Amino acid sequence: MPTKVYGTGFFGAGEMSYVHANAIREVPNARLVGLWNRTAEKGRKRADEEGCKHYNTPEELVADPEIDVVFVLTNLETHLEFAKLALAAGKHVLVEKPLCATVAEVEELKACAEKTGLLCVPGHNMIHEEGIKRARKIIQSGNLGKIVLAYILYNIHHTEERAETLPGIVRQILTHNLYTMMFLAGRPKRVSGFKAVRHYKELDREDVAIVNVELDNGGLAHLCASFAADDLSVAPWTYTAKVIGTEGTTHYSYNDWVETRPGYSHSRMYAAYPASVTNEDTYFFEQCLVHGAKPLSDLDDAIWAQKAIEAIEKSIAEGITVDVV
Repeated sequence: MPTKVYGTGFFGAGEMSYVHANAIREVPNARLVGLWNRTAEKGRKRADEEGCKHYNTPEELVADPEIDVVFVLTNLETHLEFAKLALAAGKHVLVEKPLCATVAEVEELKACAEKTGLLCVPGHNMIHEEGIKRARKIIQSGNLGKIVLAYILYNIHHTEERAETLPGIVRQILTHNLYTMMFLAGRPKRVSGFKAVRHYKELDREDVAIVNVELDNGGLAHLCASFAADDLSVAPWTYTAKVIGTEGTTHYSYNDWVETRPGYSHSRMYAAYPASVTNEDTYFFEQCLVHGAKPLSDLDDAIWAQKAIEAIEKSIAEGITVDVV
């Protein structure tokens, strides 16, 4: 029997629509049917580029019987609304990170997904990178011994124009780092955070943040997120994930695959980034939808990540260490 091909619709026609559209082209059992965007002119242009339908409203998209799956690629504040709309229409959903604005919103989304019995997953692509999955397997086997330290570091310059479309470095990138940390090393117990503005002149938001984390397994972690500057050193921390155990170490870096042409928001193409999105989408369609596998990251993980983000924001605002509960 031929494998079902899942018709997919996008809410949003921004940068992530390009990354996911390219990824879906590589997934045999998925195809992009159409998209909607808040700015209709931009939406029609993207639809023409992709050779797919353009919808005038979100409701029109979810009412299309050709659509089985909806990717929510819009701004953070709309994620809950659009994900619930898609679930109510009987569509499976992938929601780009950050998933929602508050813990309560993630919990509401989880309840909605459970009620409908449909798949709703957070779109955290880095845990789908092959090197990260290999590291997790080694860690979970016990061959690394006890977790001593985990480092998840991100230093990639973004222009103010690009950063203006994002919710700030704490929510945009530290959310990613937290997912990767939890995937590899464990959930957070306590956090202490700092943020600063070192490059931007016009935006009223941070361009660099760091967090120290006490893990629930007793280990420690350090998370860094920066749009302020590229790391130009001989061994750059562009995107690096390192876990040190009592009996071994794992290490992953973007810098093993670099092309000089411009990347999406980046001054150069870090090839592992779009590849990880392709891995994510492939797993979503082929493993989760076709074979019923569990997502590598679920809405419970999203709740923990959001709890940690809110604890980090409280830590930064009050200058204290905050329990993640």
